[in-house]
Amino acid sequence: MQTSLFSEPEGVVEAAPADAGLHALGQTLPERLYLGTSSWNFPGWRGLVWDRDYPEATLARFGLPAYARHPLFRTVCIDRSFYRPLAAAEYAEYAAQVPAGFRFMVKAPAQITDALVRDQSGRGRARNPDFLNAELALREFIEPVVAGLREKLGAVVFQISPLPEPWLAHVPELLEQLRSLLSVIPDLRADAPDSVVAVEVRNAEWLKPQFVEVLRESGATYCLGLHAKMPVIADQLPLLRALWPGPLVCRWNLHALHGAYGFEAARQRYEPYDRLVDEDLETREQLTRVINGTLGGGHSAHVVLSNKAEGSAPLSVAALARAVTQHRQR
Repeated sequence: MQTSLFSEPEGVVEAAPADAGLHALGQTLPERLYLGTSSWNFPGWRGLVWDRDYPEATLARFGLPAYARHPLFRTVCIDRSFYRPLAAAEYAEYAAQVPAGFRFMVKAPAQITDALVRDQSGRGRARNPDFLNAELALREFIEPVVAGLREKLGAVVFQISPLPEPWLAHVPELLEQLRSLLSVIPDLRADAPDSVVAVEVRNAEWLKPQFVEVLRESGATYCLGLHAKMPVIADQLPLLRALWPGPLVCRWNLHALHGAYGFEAARQRYEPYDRLVDEDLETREQLTRVINGTLGGGHSAHVVLSNKAEGSAPLSVAALARAVTQHRQR
């Protein structure tokens, strides 16, 4: 079938028209601050990120270059890798689509970070024999992500899924497994100078001095997980202070008002993710202080925000960027 001369070429996604205010704001942000969103395939971002409506599948496949032209976006979280391991060539394809200063955050496969094997509904079916498997983590995740992204790798995140209730009494043994996993990861900075290894958890029972010891021993850090399953940001900061000095990795996932299992409620309330609905000013202010403290100490900050945090991830990034700039100017 012949393509009209006036139709868009297949696979082309254009960025929203330039916003002078956002460009000016982007120029004020420190070089080592990497702000962005959790994935990029949201049609509701028309006018914020995209110039017009595109199907979700089109954005998932072709939207990254347009996303990376947003004046505030210097990172994005690759979530696909959580659902299945990706090959080095797939990571390299992502790297080729973004500018030199862009850094990716990448989630380790659930095959490594989930204690259970789950069905399509997310229900746990059986114990996962590959949970915290060090050899698998190195072969199926670390080696391909470094080979593919190279210097555009920012943070690798082992997000340990919520543990089954009976397992919470065995966190000390799990920490030894985590220690073994982290110990096999080589220093990534020869190939990816800005990279950092981080561990995110979804049970407060992990947040013990022994957890800090395991992270510090391996050179990894704690991923500040702002999620209703976890304590509020103020109650997680002592762990970051215990690991100081070092870089910041943060994923702002879900507004606390929705509760620990509130992703579906948040989706229904916030779609199509084109406006801020429930601004969390307290979390934003505290995160601003953590970011500026980290940058002031000469370390990088890798922060991604979800639509489920306040209603619209691009607008949350803009609000956080303004807060960071204003705080630095005080």
